[in-house]
Formats: sequence, C-alpha cells, structure tokens
Amino acid sequence: MTVHDISTDLDAFADDWREWHRGQEERLADPHGFLAVTGLHWLSERPERFPDAPGAWSTGADGVLVVLDEGEELVIDGVAVRGEHRFGVIPERSGINAVWGDAVIEVAKRGGQDIVRPRHPDAPLRTAFTGTPAYEPHPRWVVTGRYTAFDEPRPTTVGAAVEGLEHVYDAPGRVEFELAGQPLALTAFPGHGPGGLLVLFTDATSGVTTYAANRALALDAPAADGTVVLDFNRATNLPCAYTDLATCPLPPAENRLPVPVEAGERIPRERGGSSPPCADEPTPTRRTSTA
Repeated sequence: MTVHDISTDLDAFADDWREWHRGQEERLADPHGFLAVTGLHWLSERPERFPDAPGAWSTGADGVLVVLDEGEELVIDGVAVRGEHRFGVIPERSGINAVWGDAVIEVAKRGGQDIVRPRHPDAPLRTAFTGTPAYEPHPRWVVTGRYTAFDEPRPTTVGAAVEGLEHVYDAPGRVEFELAGQPLALTAFPGHGPGGLLVLFTDATSGVTTYAANRALALDAPAADGTVVLDFNRATNLPCAYTDLATCPLPPAENRLPVPVEAGERIPRERGGSSPPCADEPTPTRRTSTA
C-alpha cells in the first residue's frame, strides 16, 4: 500500500467518524434532548408544583398523578388532558412524554423513584451549546475483542450520577480485548438493537481530558464466534457529563481501565473542557425529533 493509499484510507476513516459525531451532536442538541432539561423533580405522596411544568404532581401505589388547574393542559399521545390525569405505574428506565406548549414534560422512573423532568427548547444550556470536544479519530483505537456470555445474566448494581441512587442491570456477558499491550475486559450491558451491547467505562484519562464519571461505548451484536469490534473513537459522554439533572449510571468497578484511552469524546465545554487544536467541530445543526 502506498503512502497516498494510507492517507486516503485515514481521510475516509476520519470523514466517517465526523459524520457519526455530527449525528451524536444533533441528537444531543435536539429541542427536547438532555440539554433542554430544566429540572429534575423527585415525586412523593405530597402533591407539589414546579416552576417549569404545569399542575400539581404526586406518586403513590397507583403511580404518578397530576392535577391540572383550570386553563392548564397537557397533550399525551396527541390527546389533550385537563384536570386530573393518572399516568399509572411507570416501569424502571421507562417514561412518558407529555407536551406542554413547546416543552416536553418527561415522566419517568429512575432507581425505583418517579421523576418529572421538563425539557424546554430555550433552556440556556441548549441555546449556548457549541459542540463537544473530541480526540482526532484514528484506526489504532479500533480493536477486535471476544464476547463471552455468562451462563445466566448477572444482576449488576451500579451507582449513579445522583448521590444515593442505584441502577440494576442484567449484564449478559463480558468482552475481552487487548489495548496498549495489556489484556483487558469490560462487563457489558444490553444495548440498542437485537444483540447489541453497551459498555460503561473509565480509563486513565478520566478526570484529566475525559469526563471523570463515565463514558459509554455501543457495540454491534457479536458475531457467531463471539468476535466483537470496539471502536473507542466512538466513546461518548452520557448526559451527566453536561448537566446535573441526569441520573446516568456509573460503570461497574471492574470497568475501570488502567490504560489511557485517548479517543472519543472529551470533557464537555460545559464542564470546563476544551478541544485539542485539530479536533474542533462546527456548531451542530439543530433539528426537531422526538426525545
């Protein structure tokens, strides 16, 4: 392979990564994405009103209840509701979105507790967003590993960005690979799509150039022989890297890698991060989609 061929391959690799990263940025900057969250309200049996949502909210054995005052209205699944509305019992890590004007009121359950999390397009965090710093992509951070399924999914309890909150995931297996000459392994959680996996991790860059608490890497379904590709260039921040109004899970203890992974997204500017000179990204285009 000639020097020109190598350069062309690297350019194509970088172009593919930049297209992927732009998509990540657009989803983050969605009018009702996590940058639009204005409050994280924990519900109790006592009805309570919040400044960024209509109605008085409470929860109990029958699930979440909102009582709207005269003149207040929510739209749920295209249907306007007024007065008293019961959302019912919401499953863990699930949620219902109710529309209020140009805002979305997320009603969800996290760590066994019901929450209301309004999302307003004009939230200052969103309107000031200029993109996420990232390392310049390079193929050396793409490694092939091997996935081994556990005999049975293992309930794995991890901490959360919110102090005192815990998440429990059924880990289906782990991924073994080599990086920087060291054999390493990551416990995997279920990901998006059939057979997909998600690994949460920290590494030697965490708290230095990358967000201290966690990063995430989505993996495609392993091949029939267990082969799986880890492209650390696509390691992403979770919402808690940008806002304290998120309940993101922390990695399991065994997912703290002892090597520096100088790839993927870095500390957001919202947390004081900055881009290396060669990895600045243009401001993402805003687009409307469901959050």
